[in-house]
Amino acid sequence: MFTGIIEGTGTVELVQNSPESIRLAVRAKPCIKGLRPGDSIAVNGCCLTVVKVVSRRAGPLIHFDLLHETWKRTNLQFLDSGARVNLERPLGAGSRLDGHFVTGHVDGLGKVTGAEAAGQDHLLEISADKSLMRLVVSKGSVAIDGISLTVADLRKNRFAVWIIPHTWRVTALPERKIGDAVNLEMDILGKYVARFMEQGLPGATRGK
Repeated sequence: MFTGIIEGTGTVELVQNSPESIRLAVRAKPCIKGLRPGDSIAVNGCCLTVVKVVSRRAGPLIHFDLLHETWKRTNLQFLDSGARVNLERPLGAGSRLDGHFVTGHVDGLGKVTGAEAAGQDHLLEISADKSLMRLVVSKGSVAIDGISLTVADLRKNRFAVWIIPHTWRVTALPERKIGDAVNLEMDILGKYVARFMEQGLPGATRGK
């Protein structure tokens, strides 16, 4: 479980995609330390398992093996060497929940349709498939590339979020351009409510 509060960014050093396996290696900043093989970490909001850690003075080099399902569903497929990614370690027991509950299971991809500065802040507009848009709530929470953000404006097929200077500075959002794909994870509470509404509560009867 994550919170959507990014600890720092990493830089992609290796992407190997073959029919047999997909390997991703990310060089993290020194603040991301203490990782061991078997640990989990969210990369652009996608929960991945650490398979190898190489210690370096500039920060650890973290290796991941990706499932083809993960590759197809997330924007990790578009990463090149040198790209920045958002990193967050799991929520520790007893830690504060400063963002919102984020599972690290990406629901799908959105597309950046607008990006502009407004003073020191930034406005980001995202379009998404209707299956995802039905779960977006005005003033509700959404994770974009693993970042916990609040929906500021909601339209039929797109929504907008405001980015404060601190978030803009410590995440990979400055690299996002119009047309880029972003990972979206909708609020887990909303997903459960939508599922219950679709299936009906146990023992409930529908009115005629």
